[in-house]
Formats: sequence, structure tokens, C-alpha cells
Amino acid sequence: MPSKNDIAVVRELAKRVAEIAALPIQETRRTLWRKLNGLKPERPMVMIDQICWNELACDELTLRSEDAECRMYEDHFRRQLYQWEHFAADMVVEPFVSVGKAVEGYSFGLGVEEETVVGDPTNAVVGHRFINQFAHDEDVEKIQLPHVTHHSAETARRRAVAEELFDGVLEVRVSGADNFIGFWDPISTWMGVEGALYAMIDRPEFMHRLLERMTLAYEMRLDQMESQGLLCGPQTSVHCTGAYTDELPAEGYDPARPRTKDLWTAGLAQMLATVSPAMFEEFEVAYVKRLAARFGLVYYGCCDPLDRKMAQVRMIPNVRKVSMSPWVDQSLGAAEIGRQYVFSRKPSPAMLATDRFDADAVRADLTATRDICRQHGCPLEFILKDISTIRYEPRRLDDWARIAMDVAGA
Repeated sequence: MPSKNDIAVVRELAKRVAEIAALPIQETRRTLWRKLNGLKPERPMVMIDQICWNELACDELTLRSEDAECRMYEDHFRRQLYQWEHFAADMVVEPFVSVGKAVEGYSFGLGVEEETVVGDPTNAVVGHRFINQFAHDEDVEKIQLPHVTHHSAETARRRAVAEELFDGVLEVRVSGADNFIGFWDPISTWMGVEGALYAMIDRPEFMHRLLERMTLAYEMRLDQMESQGLLCGPQTSVHCTGAYTDELPAEGYDPARPRTKDLWTAGLAQMLATVSPAMFEEFEVAYVKRLAARFGLVYYGCCDPLDRKMAQVRMIPNVRKVSMSPWVDQSLGAAEIGRQYVFSRKPSPAMLATDRFDADAVRADLTATRDICRQHGCPLEFILKDISTIRYEPRRLDDWARIAMDVAGA
């Protein structure tokens, strides 16, 4: 068990989190997220996620516990508190701590064969060259069908540790897994982007067999997780955005056995950015829509530009938010989205990576998005993510958040 010092360190941080979670602003922000996700926004919402924490090294983020489990919680709390103090934007601090159920057997069963290039050894973002593991038609059988298993004793142990650490401070919630629908991110690591794109042209039948097997694996995973009560409860976030909504969970919800229709999911096909809408429909939409139909709400897209593929995105059931990446024509995207979906704008993180941070350029960029969305009546959120570097100047995140919240009218 953790030492008295480790427990004291983590509990003190948890108390600070609990105090912040009790502030009235938290419910105000939940309400604003519900309005946005209900397509009746009061104003644009702002989030910052996927941060290069290695460039923010400071006393506030220095870990002081030794036990591995305590360090996990300590790291989470310190980052949460740091973000709250410096670039909170519309983040919500909740009065509970989540403990993940011990679940295994739901992966595709393949490792990654690759070569990497490291630019900054302190940064988890590296360059990759993936080796194609699907050179032969029979290789499709490498995709393993899942056999999901819950290790209840390990879950009970995790819960007991958390309850000892946080008793009387934060509620402990044991939760199952979120489920993300992604075919092409894993395929890109198994085949390489170039190998997969060429295979869509040269070996389309093989690629359809591969996608069919992955879809079957996803369906089996979801069935098994539903039947064993291993899905998560109502989410607070989905793909780096607020997930608060009055529409979920669905009628008949049982907290002991959440169903896919009680939840959000997210889907994307980033490496298909360069293919035609017809190929996007054939190799992505035809499969993802079968899985999306099971869920209550869907966030679709990431870095993939979808401004010219909205006709196909509309074929996917239950979509509520659509990513508008730095590479879209915003006017075209907004005209296509209108009031039907949330325009989930991804401002370019490159604006935080320049030699000199240009606050005026950031404001102009965000204002242009806001004005375009006003013109077309689009519900809007600004989601700054995939931040690889801030040139070791943490203040850039603070400044970006301040400008974004001002542009949003907060």
C-alpha cells in the first residue's frame, strides 16, 4: 500500500480539486456545453487538450509521491490544477475520480513494426515509418476477433486503493471503457499510409475484406462489453470536447449495464484526406455507419478535412459534431454544416509553434471562424489540440486561451 507521505501528497491535491469542483462556475459550464450539444448554443465553447506537458516543467507539475498508483493520480491532479490556473477556458472540474475497470482482450491483436525518428527526447511526439504487415491476402487473418475479459479482483483492488486515498474528499467512480471507432488510424500503423492508399487502388477486394473483419471485431467487442457491463457511464468528454447533453443516456438506462445507445462515440478517417468523396464513402462510410448506428451520439472527424465530404458524413447515423480541421475551407464547411451539427473548429496548433507568438494573428484567425459560423448559424466550438510544441514558452497557452475566450464572448 502507499506510504503515509504518498497518501498525504495525493489527498492534498484531491482537496484542492474538490474545492474547485464545488464552484458554481462548473455547473454553469456544464449547462453551456449542454446547450451547444443540443444545437442551441449560448456562445462558442473553448477547450485545450493534448498538450506538450514536457515543455511545461515547473514546481507545480513536479511529482512528489513514489508509489506508482499514487504518481498516476498525482500527475492527473497536478495537470488538472495547472490547466485550471493557467488556461482553463471552458474545462469542467468534476467532484469525482474515475477508476477504470480491468478489462482486456478487446484489441485487434497486432503490434506495430516501425522505425522512429526523435526530434525532442522529452516529447512523446516522434516520427514514424511503419512496416507493411499486410502484403499477402491471407494476412487479413492477423486481425484477431476479441474475447473480452473483466478481471473483477483487479478492479476491486483498484477501487479499494482509490477509496483509501480519496475517502471523504472525492467520490470514487468505477467505470468501463469509452469506445472509439477508427479503422484507418490502426491500418496506417499496420501498412503505412502509402501502402494502405495504394492497396485501395490495387487491391480493393483485399481492403474490403480487411475492413469487414475489423467491423466484425468492433461489433463483437461492443456486444461483449455490453453484455458484461463493461462500457462506461455518461461521459464528460468526447474526442477532446465537452460531452454534456440532455439526450443521453437513453430511456431504460441501467448504470450497472450501460449500452452503446447511452453513449457518445467518435470516428475518423484521417489518412483518407486525399481520397475522393466516392472512395471515402466506399472505404469508410459504408463501415463506420454500421457501428455509429448503435450509439446515441457521434463526434466525427479529426485532422481530416471534411468540408467537401459532408454529403457522405450525413450518411453516418447520429452525428452531432463534425470536426473542421485547419485544412478546410471554413466558409464551405459552415455552409454545409449550417444548424444541423456543431462546427468543431480545430485552430492550427502551429500558431503556437512559431518563432514569435503572434497574438494578433491568433485573434484574427479565431474571429474569422466565429464570424463565418455566425453567418451560417453554426453552433461553434474551438478545440485547440495536437499541440506538439509551444517553443518552451508556457505563457503561449495562457494567452491563446484568454484570446479565445474573449472572441467567444465569455
